[in-house]
Amino acid sequence: MEKKQYGQGLTQQQVEESRKRHGENILTPPAKTSLWKLFFEKFEDPIIRILLVAWGLSLAIAGLHCWGPEAKGFGAFLEPIGIFFAIILAGGVAFIFEAKANKAFDILNTVSDDTEVKVIREGNISQIPKREVVVGDIVVLETGEEAPADGRLLEAVSLQINESTLTGEPVTSKTIREEDFDPEATYPSNIVMRGTTVVDGHGIFEVEQVGDATGYGKVYEGSQIENNVDTPLQIQLKGLAKVISRAGYTLAGLMFAVLTAKLLLSASALPLMDMLSQLLNIFMIAVTLIVVSVPEGLPMSVSLSLALSMNRMLKTNNLVRKMHACETMGATTVICTDKTGTLTQNQMQVHETNFYNLKKQELGDDELSRLIKEGIAVNSTAYLDLSDGKIQTLGNPTEAALLLWLNRKNEDYLALRDNAGVVEQLTFSTERKYMATLVNSPLLGKKVLYVKGAPEIVLANSRRVAMEGTLRPVAACKSLIEQQLLAYQNQAMRTLGFAYQIIETNEPDKSCFLNGRLGEDADLIFIGIAAISDPVREDVPAAVGSCLKAGIDVKIVTGDTPATAREIARRIGMWKAEDTDERNLITGPAFEALSEEEALGRIGELKIMCRARPMDKQRLVQLLQQKGAVVAVTGDGTNDAPALNAAQVGLSMGDGTSVAKEASDITILDNSFASITRAVMWGRSLYRNIQKFLLFQLTINVAACLIVLIGSLLGTESPLTITQMLWVNLIMDTFAAAALASLPPNPKVMDNKPRKSGPGGDFIISRPMTYCIFIVGLLFVVVLLALLVYFTQTEGSLSPYELSFFFTFFVMLQFWNMFNAKAFADNKPAFANIRGSKVFLWIALLILAGQYLIVTFGGVMFNVVPLSWKDWGIIFASTSIVLWIGEAIRLAKRLLQQYAPEGV
Repeated sequence: MEKKQYGQGLTQQQVEESRKRHGENILTPPAKTSLWKLFFEKFEDPIIRILLVAWGLSLAIAGLHCWGPEAKGFGAFLEPIGIFFAIILAGGVAFIFEAKANKAFDILNTVSDDTEVKVIREGNISQIPKREVVVGDIVVLETGEEAPADGRLLEAVSLQINESTLTGEPVTSKTIREEDFDPEATYPSNIVMRGTTVVDGHGIFEVEQVGDATGYGKVYEGSQIENNVDTPLQIQLKGLAKVISRAGYTLAGLMFAVLTAKLLLSASALPLMDMLSQLLNIFMIAVTLIVVSVPEGLPMSVSLSLALSMNRMLKTNNLVRKMHACETMGATTVICTDKTGTLTQNQMQVHETNFYNLKKQELGDDELSRLIKEGIAVNSTAYLDLSDGKIQTLGNPTEAALLLWLNRKNEDYLALRDNAGVVEQLTFSTERKYMATLVNSPLLGKKVLYVKGAPEIVLANSRRVAMEGTLRPVAACKSLIEQQLLAYQNQAMRTLGFAYQIIETNEPDKSCFLNGRLGEDADLIFIGIAAISDPVREDVPAAVGSCLKAGIDVKIVTGDTPATAREIARRIGMWKAEDTDERNLITGPAFEALSEEEALGRIGELKIMCRARPMDKQRLVQLLQQKGAVVAVTGDGTNDAPALNAAQVGLSMGDGTSVAKEASDITILDNSFASITRAVMWGRSLYRNIQKFLLFQLTINVAACLIVLIGSLLGTESPLTITQMLWVNLIMDTFAAAALASLPPNPKVMDNKPRKSGPGGDFIISRPMTYCIFIVGLLFVVVLLALLVYFTQTEGSLSPYELSFFFTFFVMLQFWNMFNAKAFADNKPAFANIRGSKVFLWIALLILAGQYLIVTFGGVMFNVVPLSWKDWGIIFASTSIVLWIGEAIRLAKRLLQQYAPEGV
């Protein structure tokens, strides 16, 4: 039959010619970024660029100190060496963690092009690898198999295909009968698309496109277009880099001008060469001020914070591929989420049964219960895979939902199916809209005809209805049944009707079917209906509510019908009574028809886009970004890839297609929207932790800059050596970055609205932070200058002991300020939630230990001498005032919030 209808298929020569003309059936993989390029990309950070400038200037100063008149030797290169290692460490940490995440992702995203496919060639059915399929091949598809290419159907027998990877639709009926084509279908009813899977029936199609030319391939190619949208953190760090560079250059310029004027006024009679030498020294002091103004530990701290968050987010089922995505989730203002598998369980289940004569809808051992159990088990082509402890459904999802219902009732569907001998069967088809199976029933000892399908069709083929303990005419029950169906359909549920007929043993053997349909003498009894839906995940309503409370707009973007999408939105708390289709819902084709101006006006209030196609989703994301939104997109299908790539954060699902995962920044391993909400909480907490480190770091820099500036203007040398400043700016700051990055996420950040991003948005250094940095920095300078004055008044010059005391005092001021930074913005005591901050405490102890070891054993390298335990006690107690003042201020704020009149 196949040879007669489809010919011999392609010959080997035709296969080779087709492959030369149309190419191979493989997708061109995205160009992989080399490890070297990935490494050097980390140095494009704006703060690191400033650090590179500072490193170059520091090298120049070191060279002059080493080979100039002072001849300090190679010890002058300690500072540039330290800055160099700070740069390498900052880039190295980011590189190592991203490379590790990419390796894990590659394992997760492995795709095989060697799957066997059945084709007809030279008159025979043979199996070939998917990659060898060519245009013109005749491909045979069976239940459970994936279409290897795009093509036109030549035969379709009860064929149902899962197109969710391309459209979001779990089941689409396919046919070659033009009168049965679905005009609303995304792809024509006689077209099969690469990457879609047969869930029921079988078909034969002729391949028309392969590889990159397929619909799957075009979306895959579109998803690889580079997204050049800067993340909110990148924008903030660029702004911070400008502020730091301008401040450093301005201060250096002012100091150079003041010192040059002072030199010209006081030493106008100096010889030209001496004058040039003095000007060179002034220039070097100005350059030193620029170097001191750069927070060397900042790139390292940001990289470390992001890297630690990547690692910890993995434990909450978020595999982060791109480090900045950790923080960007916290800035998200809009989440465009897919429906199937993200909001719902992606597994059809029986919501409710309504078998009219079944008491409390519980299966027993009565005749009706036996009929229901056996009918569901045998009148089905689906299976359940119970092998690995987690139930997997195979075949038509709607039929599998009935088997899951039986399984929950502790009924073994397979035993029921195996014990009943199938005599005849009509599989489900789009033309009949029902399935019928005649079996020899061991439960009843008779032949039984079981029918299930579209309730209105099954009811129309029935003569009586089993209701209220009797058999009633269909006409008497039809209105009630239709009301029940309408109620389920208004909830976007699929419904199935069930009927049976017992064939008495004295009746002659004859077929129950005629011309592929039920015979005219069928005497069916309608017994009830079942409502089936893809249930909402249990944790989704609370997670969506948390996002809405946090000021994040959630939009459902799905390929499903308006009714289904609206009902899901209602169940998760998004669709309110006052919402309307005209204002809050739109279909993909209608959205495409809008002009850009009209679309920009609609998207603000839009809650649902249904019947959405790949380019509709991408356009929605880009328009939202035009309005200043920070957009996160979730998706698991190939159709989602362009939008995933266009968004600031693309979130693919763990069981999504390889194309979707390749286009994303984060993969949600458990497919749950709740994990997305946790990622937002992590992102916001991370941003706050980075702010806390900036508060700590910039306070040090302000104090250091003022000390250098005042010392230079007074003509005195800095009491802090280069190696001491390296300890403070690099090692200690790195420890502080790790300590502050280790702070656990604070769920209360979800009570706040998203920060404003982009031009004119909230700057990473807030106004309260600015006041704190300059006030605390100035106070530190005043205290340190007072200490220097005290030492110089008693001794005249600073002894090694006094320099060691001053250095330790300076470090301990920063140490206690780190605790104030920890509590900043939370308005809680610094030691609140100390059990959850064990890493912070251990690092704080490590800083103390490091300072003790440096002072005790640092000797000549750090220009220190050991201090007595009494000195340590005096320093420890006196500098801790920094913490107690901070605690007093926080207590006052809490009392003010608690007792102040409302509105004050």
